[in-house]
Amino acid sequence: MFEKLSKYIGENIKLLIDRPDGTYCFRLHNDRVYYMSEKILKLATNISRDKLVSVGTCFGKFTKTQKFRLHITALDFLAPYAKFKVWVKPGSEQSFLYGNHIMKSGLGRITENTSQYQGVVVYSMSDVPLGFGVAAKTTQECRKVDPMAIVVFHQADIGEYIRSEDTLT
Repeated sequence: MFEKLSKYIGENIKLLIDRPDGTYCFRLHNDRVYYMSEKILKLATNISRDKLVSVGTCFGKFTKTQKFRLHITALDFLAPYAKFKVWVKPGSEQSFLYGNHIMKSGLGRITENTSQYQGVVVYSMSDVPLGFGVAAKTTQECRKVDPMAIVVFHQADIGEYIRSEDTLT
């Protein structure tokens, strides 16, 4: 899980745990990883684990093959600490929010020195976080590639709140 988080925010993971408003932690419950303050953690110990549905913010889950999949609910915590960012043109926002990859024609800006397969947080041109993905090309390759080439692979977007509302917890 920390490997996946470090793809997006690097060594800023420490800032998620030692926050000015208290100490926070990650807890595994039913193959899902939750992020919560230690105060909430102490309160949750009063409830038996089999009756506890969720506690804190779900950051993601482990699949049946034990790979960690980051959920869109983690976006609000990842966006402020993101090392690599991509801004999408207004015309391509809707396409990304429907679950499609970002093409070069829809790319507004990209952080300098973004390497290939680097985790990126996707923003609108007005700096609203829309989701996250993986860079398909480096920053330098993005400048030369044709307009219909994929530059960011889609991972999660805020449209999932509507598309997958029954499975997000």
